[in-house]
Amino acid sequence: MSAAIPQTVPCTRAEFVRQLAGGAGSIVMAQLFANGNPVAASESPALNGGLHHPAKVRRIIQLFMNGGASPMDTFDYKPELERLHGQMLGPKEKPEGFTAPAGAVMKSPFEFKQHGECGQWVSSVFPEQAKLVDEMAFLKGMTTKTNVHGPGSYMMNTGFLIPGFPCMGAWISYALGDLSDNLPSFVVLPDFRGLPYNSKGNFSAGFLPAKHQGTLIDLGGRQPVPDLFADSGYKFAQGDADHRGLEMLQRINQRYAALHPEDTLLEARIRSGEVAAKMQLSAPEVFDLSKENETTHQAYGTGDPVTQEFGRRCLLARRLLEGGTRFVQVWSGVQGAINNWDNHGSIPKELPPIAASVDKPIAALLSDLKARGLLDDTLLVWTTEFGRTPFAQAGEGRDHNGGSFVTWLAGAGIKPGTSYGRSDDLGYKSVEGITYCYDLHATILHLMGIDHTRLSFRNSGVDRRLTDVHGHLVHEILS
Repeated sequence: MSAAIPQTVPCTRAEFVRQLAGGAGSIVMAQLFANGNPVAASESPALNGGLHHPAKVRRIIQLFMNGGASPMDTFDYKPELERLHGQMLGPKEKPEGFTAPAGAVMKSPFEFKQHGECGQWVSSVFPEQAKLVDEMAFLKGMTTKTNVHGPGSYMMNTGFLIPGFPCMGAWISYALGDLSDNLPSFVVLPDFRGLPYNSKGNFSAGFLPAKHQGTLIDLGGRQPVPDLFADSGYKFAQGDADHRGLEMLQRINQRYAALHPEDTLLEARIRSGEVAAKMQLSAPEVFDLSKENETTHQAYGTGDPVTQEFGRRCLLARRLLEGGTRFVQVWSGVQGAINNWDNHGSIPKELPPIAASVDKPIAALLSDLKARGLLDDTLLVWTTEFGRTPFAQAGEGRDHNGGSFVTWLAGAGIKPGTSYGRSDDLGYKSVEGITYCYDLHATILHLMGIDHTRLSFRNSGVDRRLTDVHGHLVHEILS
């Protein structure tokens, strides 16, 4: 049975804050007193002030290829695979996380060529990104601790193999606050066909205040943001009545929050209500892709059945940044055996279609950011949870491989046309410039003016970090 809301509430610290600030600004002012919050929202560093040192990056778009994109068929050319094709050189016993015993060495079925002044090798599945390699910095010694999708995706997003930890987007939102009151700080654009491995666990705020979790926007759904507007069938809930109802709900929530200041879920609900009210004005403008000219739509491929879904999300990602979102994550691929980068059955048949669906939109996004001057303070990151084996599976597929994969970055603070790290001659294990998620996360935080060793949150008696007890800056790719 629910307790009645008292008419008079004791003047707790939280209530004092609300009386001091009043209205929609109360939650922002409450951050001044939030336990462990590193920066007051009113003092959030816009850019160069940084949190710990001058920042070069203001906002991020992360492109996540869900399922384990094959490095030796995309960006990591291995001519030895051609020479050794068909030989049984893999492990004799099935390694943990492999779905089948290792088969014979398999060469890439795709042609590789060198591109740009930097001479970066790129396969024929990425003809559009290949034109822009002089803008990119490649990490070719990436590795991880697992060959399993769920733990691998958790690790690349949260720095841990198990659920319950905040993802990078949540940490950045917690550290730096909002760039705008009209849109969420951290937005997730999932594949139109569904969520990735771990579902919403990849976008979780973990033990951080719940308001820092990713906001999902489903462009494939009838309503990209469910229930943002009252249903048209309920005329009494339209217009002023909608706003009055929201205001009343906020007052009830705020009174309850005064009695339960430890309830971060309620705090997140209040914050969501405030943002939702403002999104009723800002979201229709941001989500309306018809505002873009035909040249832009053609560049992103929004009218082509092959590229339209990923192209629309890349275009929306750019518009969200312009609207004030700080971190946008765009996903390609869903959980399961198909419609992702998990190409067990046939690399020649399964990789080209999904590569084609993202190649043109990614190239358009990078070029568009640069043309608009947004790349001067924006970071673009392309990654996946692990790689694939150089050994055949089921004839012409490839199995999971955490030993080596590729990530690239472009934009503010990045030295363009560079490459760091190397895998062995087969692409099975990283052997030079070995880079874990900890190092990638530390480098990204550094670019945003954050020292990864100083960004922490006490949980169950432990000062937790995104990078755990690891992480070093990859200076070789920084400008």
